[in-house]
Amino acid sequence: MAAPAPVPERERKYEIVAGSGVPRLVGVGGVATQDDPVEHVLDASYYDTAGYRLARGGITLRRRVGGPDAGWHLKLPVSADERAEIRIPLGGDPLKVPGRLRRLVRAYTLGEKLVPAAHLRTDRFAHRLADAGGHTIATLTDDHVTGEAGGATARLDEWRELELELDPGTDPSRLGEFDRALRKAGVTAAPWPSKLRRLLGDRLPAPPRTGKKPSAGDIVLASLREHHGRLRRADVGVRLDVDDSVHQMRVAIRKLRSTLRTFGSVVDKKATASLVAELKWLGGQLAPARDTEVTEERLREQLDGVPSELVFGPVRQFLTRQFAREAEEGRTRTMAALTGKRYLELLRALDALLAEPPLTAKARKPAKAGLRRPLRKVAEKLNRAEAAADGLSGDELGTALHAVRKKAKQARYAADAVKPVYGKKLGKWRKNVKAVQETLGAHQDTVVGRDVLRHLAVAGHGEGQNTFVFGVLHAQDSGRAAELRETFAGQWRRLRKGGRPGWLR
Repeated sequence: MAAPAPVPERERKYEIVAGSGVPRLVGVGGVATQDDPVEHVLDASYYDTAGYRLARGGITLRRRVGGPDAGWHLKLPVSADERAEIRIPLGGDPLKVPGRLRRLVRAYTLGEKLVPAAHLRTDRFAHRLADAGGHTIATLTDDHVTGEAGGATARLDEWRELELELDPGTDPSRLGEFDRALRKAGVTAAPWPSKLRRLLGDRLPAPPRTGKKPSAGDIVLASLREHHGRLRRADVGVRLDVDDSVHQMRVAIRKLRSTLRTFGSVVDKKATASLVAELKWLGGQLAPARDTEVTEERLREQLDGVPSELVFGPVRQFLTRQFAREAEEGRTRTMAALTGKRYLELLRALDALLAEPPLTAKARKPAKAGLRRPLRKVAEKLNRAEAAADGLSGDELGTALHAVRKKAKQARYAADAVKPVYGKKLGKWRKNVKAVQETLGAHQDTVVGRDVLRHLAVAGHGEGQNTFVFGVLHAQDSGRAAELRETFAGQWRRLRKGGRPGWLR
């Protein structure tokens, strides 16, 4: 059984002095009434690995008894003020995390056992904030907390905090209005993102930070950590079948591969060669699911632009059948990969890489000096790929332009990685590279689209469908491809004209 869909949770926490009254928020953010408090006693057990892998990833997993939302709660970070919460009713063994939740956080736990990590008891006084029509806008809670964390030595703590949580249907921008009003009333923003994080305190290591004078290794590792985080967040989305999550996961995979390949002189490329190969394998497992999404969406948009008199028979129903089967096959392949041992070992290898990176001597160089050569090389590879396409035609040209697109993407990713060092110096060059990449991406869509249209025509003919419209769309794609090649030629001239900084030539 799949886990329920996540519910958005937008809130901010505040510290309040013991004995202080709860601020009144009538007149703020559309609030017309602030109800008298309703008391709930909440008893929550938090689960994590022995090394707090969930907490380090900004995730909380708890079993709560008491209050209107008793149950298992998994909270996933979305932004500074927003988390996605997944809830499962109480039931079963109270000391065993439900399998549906364990599977969702596999990219974080790496298969390690989830055990009780902390216990919190909260005496909560909840004030409902409503508009003139009686509709809930937000809830202001006054929480009196007692917490205990386990481990080699127990940690006990008591505190009081305010929590302002918006109703899911409330405009997120109102959070700022409430924040200003609460600060004006004398409360201060809590330095911790959650009660658990406060209780654990320095048991969690501080996240790595890049100093004012970073080395080449600092910059590359910061980029790898960012994409690793995106990969893990997308993993959860894929397991929940969230829209666009497969695409986000593939992007994270490509950026990890690209960073390791581009900066192999900084993070030893021999030591990471097997990991790069495994990332390529993983991207290939996700490709069919994503390709089906893109192809179907594009084809339906094209079909919307065809005059109705040129569409014969139940073409849309035929497409629904074709793509539903492909989507199911792609989803099955994706989930088989994400639940397998090979993927788990890949995640462990990534974790080990970031824990003990195989840095070279060049990694110790100042970032500006140490990263210039890798960036030059990736720009040179892009130039060579474009030169190799000169004079080609037909399928050979399509293949060559696809190679140019991939090199442009690698160059763009490299520019993004070194942005903290070079800033605006790369802005124009990156913009021109991105334009080339996007144009050639659209061109590749026409190449793949024509191949798909041929297959659909054959399949449709076999079922007795009138496939005339697929021929119409095929002709449109051919014309569109020619237009895009002309656009690319102009963009390439601008890129070559001198958009790169002098030191990159």
